[in-house]
Amino acid sequence: MPGRSQDCVCDAVKFSCGGDDKRDMGTVGLSFGSPTSGQGFDVASTVNQLVTNLQAIETPWKTQLSTLQSEDTALTSIGTDLSSLSTALQSLTSFQGVLSEKQGSSSDTSVLQLTGAASSAIAGSHAITVASLAQTSSQYSNAVASGDTLSGTLSIGVGSGAAQTITIDPSNNTLATLADAINSGSYGVTANVITTSGGELLSLVSNTSGAGGNITLGGSLLDATTSSAVGFAQGQAGQDARLTVDGVAITSPSNTVTSAIQGVTIQLLSAAPTTNVQVEITNNNNDVITALNSFVTAYNKVIGDVNSQEGKTSSGAAEPLFGNPAVATIQESLQSAVSFLQAGNGISSITDLGLTANSDGTLSLNTDTLNNALNSNFQAVVGFFQPNATATTFGANLSSVLDNLGNSAPYGAVYLTLQQDASQESSLNTSVSNEDARIDTEKAQLTAELNQANYVLEQIPSELSQVNEIYSAITGYNQNPNH
Repeated sequence: MPGRSQDCVCDAVKFSCGGDDKRDMGTVGLSFGSPTSGQGFDVASTVNQLVTNLQAIETPWKTQLSTLQSEDTALTSIGTDLSSLSTALQSLTSFQGVLSEKQGSSSDTSVLQLTGAASSAIAGSHAITVASLAQTSSQYSNAVASGDTLSGTLSIGVGSGAAQTITIDPSNNTLATLADAINSGSYGVTANVITTSGGELLSLVSNTSGAGGNITLGGSLLDATTSSAVGFAQGQAGQDARLTVDGVAITSPSNTVTSAIQGVTIQLLSAAPTTNVQVEITNNNNDVITALNSFVTAYNKVIGDVNSQEGKTSSGAAEPLFGNPAVATIQESLQSAVSFLQAGNGISSITDLGLTANSDGTLSLNTDTLNNALNSNFQAVVGFFQPNATATTFGANLSSVLDNLGNSAPYGAVYLTLQQDASQESSLNTSVSNEDARIDTEKAQLTAELNQANYVLEQIPSELSQVNEIYSAITGYNQNPNH
């Protein structure tokens, strides 16, 4: 009856959105309160409840996205570890790596020192005697008073080369400007003005050391101020160094000698004709041991991270890559690669180098065993790691395996798995984005419809009042005696 108050409750609300696509929003219990109160209901809250129900369809997609992203994080970490392992291996497989390094020593560093040993150097012992050092030719003029001007010509020759003549003119008629002219030209000497108590001297030093760089001077250089000739005296004659290497006499125009021992640079420091200096060229075992230790550390990091994916997280959930075939591929490929046997080399397996595989797949290194292998058969160790044109080596095989496991496109196992995940993630993100767009459209429509419904509820008291007035007019019965 008019005027009777009761709650209006909607226990099951379903909405249709356009055309034949019926989108069941599920059952949502909504209470609109008393229809005669005029208070209506909270449209925003009601719409949010309905939208939350719609968004439930996205939950499995977002869950799958989260799972894939966790996989990506774990895979990326393993890919980084594999890259570090490849770098560590390269120091052993590279022809310019630690296995090519040599080091040398001199029994008398006051006579000679070793300043370099290239990869072409061969380990061994040598006896060297230094009979004389190389010298660089020099000449110096007689003293000229400061401020005196010059005239005439100066001819300069170096070794067997043709002499060149400088004609004195106002641009070069002092010792200082003449020195500048010589240094700015291509005369094969370096000029310098030396000031002494008796005046200034012009010093000329050959740019070529040894006997082949002797300076020859000519011309008619004059002190124009005093009309006297400017003469030159030899400061030092150019001569080659003379030494014997393992009984063989050799000469060198420089005291930096690169031709005495293959791949070795020697610096001669003093002549000692009666001193037999022992020179030792050795392989750089220490750097090789350090490099192999770094390799083991990098390898164990990969294995440790892979093994950790076989367990559970601290919350008891399975690790992101639990059961992922990429993990099994990495484990099996690495274990197979470190078990590689190389025939006909003298070093056939990693155990010959002191490497041992542990029960968890990691490696341990016995440096004493490695050092013994390096001392007894260094070239076999080189042949074990470095690529060979006629046979597959341990190092070359492992390098190839790592290329097929890591982040390298287009065949790396980690790369391919990440690409596959990226494709799924793209599809899921598109689905979520499209669903969000549909929900936004429906949210706007629901808001409009519920606002209209709310307006109707708010108008009911007014409409009831009008009905009562009409009823009173017809029946004469006043339902509101206070009015």
